[in-house]
Order: sequence, then C-alpha cells, then structure tokens
Amino acid sequence: MSKVDVLELVAGLRAIPDEHFVCQNVYDYLGENPVAFDSVDKYLHWSDKFYTRNLIHKDARFEMMAICWEVGQASRVHDHSGQRCWMTVPYGQLKGQNFAVESIDEAAGHCKLSETDSFILSETVCAKVELEEPIHQVLNLAEWNQRAVSIHIYSRPYDSCISYCRDTDTFKEVKLCYTSVDGVLCDGIEL
Repeated sequence: MSKVDVLELVAGLRAIPDEHFVCQNVYDYLGENPVAFDSVDKYLHWSDKFYTRNLIHKDARFEMMAICWEVGQASRVHDHSGQRCWMTVPYGQLKGQNFAVESIDEAAGHCKLSETDSFILSETVCAKVELEEPIHQVLNLAEWNQRAVSIHIYSRPYDSCISYCRDTDTFKEVKLCYTSVDGVLCDGIEL
C-alpha cells in the first residue's frame, strides 16, 4: 500500500462531506491512506519531560496533530470532551488502554475506573475512540525502547478535557495546549 503525504491526508479528510465525517468512515479513510513518516518531519518536536502536541491542521470541523512520544512516556487517563478521535502511528508503536466508569460522584470529583480493552497501534493499525467508551490512555511502553509518533484527528477541536487520576480516584478538567503550530514552537515552550 502506498503512503500519502500528511497534507494530502488533510486534503482528503477535508473533502469528506460533513454527513459522512463519522467514526467508521474516517477510520476506513485512515486505514486506506497511511501517512508517509518523512512528510511529518517538520512538525516533530521532542522533549524528555513530556510528550509533545504538534498542530498540523485545524479548522471548525477537525484538528490534526503529530504527537511525539519518547520511550516510556504516557498520556494521563483522559477523555476528549465528547469529541471523536482517530489515531494512526507512522513511526514506532503505542499501546491504547480503554477504561469504563464503575462509579462517579461528580459533586465530590471522585470517579472509580476499571480497565477494559487494550490495543497496540503501529504503522499498519488505526484506532478510533468510541463515544460510548471515551476514557483512555496512550502509552509508549519502556520495554519497546523506541520513540513513537502518532497522528491524532479530533472532530471537533477542543481545548480542555477531563483528566482522571487512578491513584486517588479523582478527576478534573484540564486545559490543553500545543507544543508547536505548523512546525513552529509556541511561545513559552521549553523542550
């Protein structure tokens, strides 16, 4: 299967009519159009301290970013504020872990989660975050001893999400920021 430039992928996603921009259609499109890794090179920024969120494209319908994962880095357990998400990995591999809510007390900010299914993302595998089970975590396991890059598409763009702490069974809203936009580091970012 031939690979596409990341900007061709953006153009293809933009060409999908609104009524067809749904979970399965976008998932199928990503699977049929794997990203050429060298086409994302200008968007890649790495940090030993945190995984980086590098914006490639954003409009009213979706945003796309390249996320750079050093060995052993992982996201917090989080949701996507009710938005759809698709992921593909043009370099390395990642583990996705989904969670279900066992109990929740929103007034007290307490939430008990349990692990459900997990999956491995690699160059030939795409994933989608289902709205029915939106809480998950992404991990670049230390035993793989390799960096990874994932391409994430979110529909619609959002700037905050709910972050969950399994050690304390608590959750809170957190603001999100980009590390770079169109390949240029954002103000105040120190890698």
